[in-house]
Amino acid sequence: MNAPKRKGTAWESAVVAYLTDNGFSRAERRALSGFVDRGDIAGVPRTVIECKAAKAMDLAGWIKEAEAEAVNAGAEVPVVFAKRRQHGTADGYAICTIETFVRLLRQSWP
Repeated sequence: MNAPKRKGTAWESAVVAYLTDNGFSRAERRALSGFVDRGDIAGVPRTVIECKAAKAMDLAGWIKEAEAEAVNAGAEVPVVFAKRRQHGTADGYAICTIETFVRLLRQSWP
């Protein structure tokens, strides 16, 4: 396994561990599915999580990828979890569009 793949796998595993430790007991790494990708993490209701541990950020490309994966998975919430250098999992970045964020806020308010 090459170094970027190893880093990506380690980040995905760290995200799953964090999610399961914080109440999402069904979170798990998704098996590679080729052309019809449905995200990296499964088991979070209505959500597609795409994990990125790259040195350089490509926000537009990452969001486009997560949105396409959400369509493939029939999910409402596309989000990218990006690793933050020299920080723990909880300090990584959760990236989504403003529209997605506002929708989440509306769903959480009475």
